[in-house]
Amino acid sequence: MQSSSSLADIRAFVTIAEQGSFTKAAEVLQSSRAHVSRQLAQLEQQLGVQLIIRTTRAQRLTPIGEQFFQQCLTSLQTINQAVIAAKDDTEQLQGSICINCVGGVIGEDILANIISEFNLQYPDIEVELDFSSPRVDLISEAFDLVVRMGALEDSGLVARKLTDIKVQVLASPDYLAKHPVIKHPKDLEQHNCLTGSIKRWRFHQKSVQHNNAPIHELDISVKGNFSCKSGRALINAAKSGNGIVRLPELYCEDEINAHTLAPALISVSNEEQWHSPDVPLFLLYHRNRYQPARLKVLIDFICHHFQQL
Repeated sequence: MQSSSSLADIRAFVTIAEQGSFTKAAEVLQSSRAHVSRQLAQLEQQLGVQLIIRTTRAQRLTPIGEQFFQQCLTSLQTINQAVIAAKDDTEQLQGSICINCVGGVIGEDILANIISEFNLQYPDIEVELDFSSPRVDLISEAFDLVVRMGALEDSGLVARKLTDIKVQVLASPDYLAKHPVIKHPKDLEQHNCLTGSIKRWRFHQKSVQHNNAPIHELDISVKGNFSCKSGRALINAAKSGNGIVRLPELYCEDEINAHTLAPALISVSNEEQWHSPDVPLFLLYHRNRYQPARLKVLIDFICHHFQQL
């Protein structure tokens, strides 16, 4: 055999054998009788055997044709079942979804609550929520969705922006009373800064006269005697008066409202103010044309609920 037989040619042969007629087979395959006849001739040429004996009045399978027909029929039925299963996986609202997300309030409170609502509406979809902190590769780690904060590298993934997270530089009133006033981001270099994984803090200077447009950008390297990737641990350390933290505002709304944490960066002038820029929150997923329906539904569900925050 010079080359592998075409699946289309094999389907044509099986259909001819089932229908007992080239004309009927052509109708089933939505093709012409001449094309179906050519497909059979190609298959016989590739195999080097005659599968069907044709006369002007009738046709019948040869012994090898009968054997080949039975084997191909079984194989095609298996293929059809695989196609149906793949299509069901694409269209049915069932199956499993794995999500990796930043922890803290965003993952453990906001996203977890969204997933709980989703589970109530779609009980046949299983969702696994993972809070491991290292950046993950969706392909190698087998996650379907990833929620991440901050600027993104061009990874070839789809990035849906969920929201902008407001960031605050905070300290306890006790710490602020005992230490020099912070009028400029560079003053932070002289303070005990409690950090997570990020040791360089970015600031924008905005002009009130020009719709808060950023007019300067500055990165400050900070250091301190405590570092932890847990937002809750940093908040507790700052509340105790140990130093200054830079965290998403939604992580410490209760502390701000209770005045146990206060803004640490004081504006010298109302005209030009330094701020920590908002950090975008993204939902990442594969650029996949044949995305399962369960994943499409969850993506829309998450995006919609974040828009309501």
